[in-house]
Amino acid sequence: MEAIRETEKHYCSIALAIALIAGIICFMLALKPLGKGLILGSLFSAANFILMGETLPMRIGHSQKKITGIAFLLILIRYALLAIPLVISIKLIEFNLAGTVFGLFSVQLIIMADHISRLIKLRTNKLF
Repeated sequence: MEAIRETEKHYCSIALAIALIAGIICFMLALKPLGKGLILGSLFSAANFILMGETLPMRIGHSQKKITGIAFLLILIRYALLAIPLVISIKLIEFNLAGTVFGLFSVQLIIMADHISRLIKLRTNKLF
């Protein structure tokens, strides 16, 4: 469980830091809705990733039927959580929809970038 929390902390803190820096840059460039949408989406993306990690132990040690039901319910809850910033950005002009969508994928993009950078380091170390 501790390894899951470390992974959550690592990726979410990077995603939120990048979103905050990008949001501040957007504010300075007079793109406030874009910056607000990016930060909003990143917050909910981090919350989704943490919720996914924290509910992982709930699926261990139950019957297959119960595990399937729990997994389905948790997916619905996570989708509902991800729908909140989308609805907010559609309804309110203060949030940019494209920025919110990009923010919702921020944790996944950080994970993918981390894996690609590790792969590149591995390949370059093999060459030399």
